[in-house]
Amino acid sequence: MQLSAPTTVVFLIALILAIVSLLPVLGITLGGIGAYSYWILFVGFVVLLLGNLMKGL
Repeated sequence: MQLSAPTTVVFLIALILAIVSLLPVLGITLGGIGAYSYWILFVGFVVLLLGNLMKGL
């Protein structure tokens, strides 16, 4: 299996999801995101993983 670098858009989406998931840890609440912060971080890493595995994504 050959890996490729994710596109800038995919990387930024994963980065934004990671930052949003860490906000409740820092005490910043965004209306109910705190309960799902683990899953938001998980989705961010899945997006980044797919960006590495699928060429052109």
